[in-house]
Amino acid sequence: MKTEAVAVLAAASALLAPASATAMDGRVIYAQTCALCHANGVAGAPKTGDKAAWIQRLALGRDAMLTTVLKGRGAMPPKGGNASLSDAQAKAAADHILSQVR
Repeated sequence: MKTEAVAVLAAASALLAPASATAMDGRVIYAQTCALCHANGVAGAPKTGDKAAWIQRLALGRDAMLTTVLKGRGAMPPKGGNASLSDAQAKAAADHILSQVR
């Protein structure tokens, strides 16, 4: 019984502890933060999934895109305006967007 309680506490701690962002996190973060602009092209944001809109950005490489995500550029604020995101979470959202145009 004591072993089971320890296992439950360990599992709960793992769930509550900050961890590296996963692909699922990227989808959720995209839906909560990025989709506000990227789903509809608000303020010139390239639409998610529109390869033609992303081709120039993709040519610059992932590192350049991640710099834009983290620091902002033009109408896009840093981390899409969600300052509470960790860098790993913001990168996971960016990777989700990239996965839609590759």
